[in-house]
Amino acid sequence: MTKKNMTTKNNDLTKHKKADKPALTRREALGLGGAAIAGAAIATTLPASAQKMEHRGSNMGTMKMDSGGGQSAMKPKKAAMRGKAGEYTIPTSNDFYARSVDQWDDWEPGMPGRDYTPVVSPNGQTLPFKIVDGVKIFQMDVREVMHEFAPGLKAICWGYNGLIAGPVIEAVEGDKIRIYVTNRLNTKTSVHWHGLILPSGMDGVGGLSQRKINPGETFKYEWTINHHGTFMYHSHTDTMTQEGMGLTGMFIVHPRKPKEPRPDRDFVLIMHEFDIKPGTYRPDPNVFSGYNTLTLNGRCFPGTAPLVAKQGDKVRIRVGNLSAMDHHPLHVHVHAFQVVETDGGIIPPGQRWPETTVLVSVGQTRSIELIADNPGDWAMHCHMTHHTMNQMGHDIPNVLGMDHQKLDWKMNNIVPGYMTMGANGMGDMAKHAEHMEMPENSIPMMGTPGPLDYIAMGGMVTMLKVREELTSYDDPGWYNAPEGTTATTATKADLRRDGIKI
Repeated sequence: MTKKNMTTKNNDLTKHKKADKPALTRREALGLGGAAIAGAAIATTLPASAQKMEHRGSNMGTMKMDSGGGQSAMKPKKAAMRGKAGEYTIPTSNDFYARSVDQWDDWEPGMPGRDYTPVVSPNGQTLPFKIVDGVKIFQMDVREVMHEFAPGLKAICWGYNGLIAGPVIEAVEGDKIRIYVTNRLNTKTSVHWHGLILPSGMDGVGGLSQRKINPGETFKYEWTINHHGTFMYHSHTDTMTQEGMGLTGMFIVHPRKPKEPRPDRDFVLIMHEFDIKPGTYRPDPNVFSGYNTLTLNGRCFPGTAPLVAKQGDKVRIRVGNLSAMDHHPLHVHVHAFQVVETDGGIIPPGQRWPETTVLVSVGQTRSIELIADNPGDWAMHCHMTHHTMNQMGHDIPNVLGMDHQKLDWKMNNIVPGYMTMGANGMGDMAKHAEHMEMPENSIPMMGTPGPLDYIAMGGMVTMLKVREELTSYDDPGWYNAPEGTTATTATKADLRRDGIKI
């Protein structure tokens, strides 16, 4: 199966240029030999020593923890067996690497539907690929783009293929992959493949493991995928600026031989934060705290798409956090789940634990699984309360509880229609903001009308929508709760029956 390599063009602020560097053929790569292969052509046949899942360490020995007798005993592993000079040997000494096979040099490219169930990226896209001589070929560029966070809020960001967050990359254990990256910015960049095991020269740290990608240049990264899991990618050149402008994405690797049933719905979310002052059109990556635009897959509520599942579906939700400064405890209403995977590997079934909230720290990924057994519209959000509001002001005066009627009466003589906001909390402020003149390009405190009342939330919020019957996984709209299952006003008969005096 071959897919055409496509590049998103919507909202592109730069002109595309064709890459002027032809791809290195497999024959040419083999002809380079020696150190050149170690740095540029990893998709070649591996030595036999790299195909066995033996526990090898360095010449000094790798120490393994073994509990016993109340103390931790240290047991050295065998010394490493090296390949020929210039050859890259896939490391195999770490028991935590999630692997379902023990060799990686002779697998056909993993294909969606046959070898894995493709992930779903709400508000996002998956990066297409094509197959050339058994190698999966991906193409990305880095460019400036006008991005919409939610209706009413846009900003000029930096994205991969014009997307905030970048397109999801999917692969399968054993895949040989080659990723071309063209720099269309006016500054140097690089791409780090966060959490993936690969040769040093492919790690993407500008100046350390590779030369930075100059404006107009196209670099290629290539290696053999040798473990599975939920990973990320992001710029590793001037990271505070470039990640802060949006250069982030998710990288999903599926097991070649899964040991557990595949999920029915496999969602991917990446958390991020920006600081966009009302009236401005560029994020400020230099702030140290108080980010006011909190996103899931580059969108903030009410601009986030829901996660839709059918009752009884096994649902996996993969979450990564590439925020600048904030950890995020993601809470799923009503549904308990298990944490099944970290970015370091699979948690064995007997060691998993139940949660309703999972903490995803900066730079981490977590994968959770649940059974969508309870129909309804369920909020799913960061439980840091300031992270569920849009463009939250952190230097506003505290007027909570203030009697503002006299002030409003006097101020109306000067400013007709004046109303003090925040005396009763921020929920009403969000609702009234829809009818007030607001700064250009801003959605301060904005929520959205819900099926029963105004939903005074924003930022890092979305919905898990579970339905008994579905004809498609499109947004089914608001849930129609069965009669008698919605909280409502207590009647006098209710109060009298239960002896409630008010």
